[in-house]
Amino acid sequence: MTKRATIAVDIQNDYFPGGKFPLEGMEDAAAKARAVLDAARKRGDLIVHVRHEFADDSAPFFHPGSEGAGINPTAAPQGDEIVVTKNNVNAFKDTGLQRILDDNGVTDVVIVGAMSHMCIDAATRAASDLGYKTTVIADACATRDLEFQGTTVPAAQVHAAMMSGLAFGYATVTDAQDWIAGQPA
Repeated sequence: MTKRATIAVDIQNDYFPGGKFPLEGMEDAAAKARAVLDAARKRGDLIVHVRHEFADDSAPFFHPGSEGAGINPTAAPQGDEIVVTKNNVNAFKDTGLQRILDDNGVTDVVIVGAMSHMCIDAATRAASDLGYKTTVIADACATRDLEFQGTTVPAAQVHAAMMSGLAFGYATVTDAQDWIAGQPA
């Protein structure tokens, strides 16, 4: 029998409009993440929220203890849902996330959140490498334009490239509407 966890990664205030590091489409992605979380709650899945805090104040965002590092109310934990704080891109690195999943008998994980090209990518690859059947809800994730050697890559292309790579070898990649429709009533 499978047991599933939904992991909400870095749905934090600094990524929203007015924050220190806003992402393209974060409000819409967070609303879809909330719908996924609500469906997972209804099903009785384990919910784990992951929030990033940089180790010191020299980082450009997610300063320790700041409002920007807080989980946005759109996807806030409910009841006794677990919150894991990380200081690295990978939600599994130097955290208790794997222990939490294993202690709860989790075999499958669903991932939503930000940023597609960093923390979602790292968490998805790590989850798959650790043996969890992994699903990413693409439209419940957000990113931003990137620049490399003078070339700007629009957020939509960054996101598509990341989702394509994850779908190729690490996860099932779907959208919120289809995932929710596939859940038992």
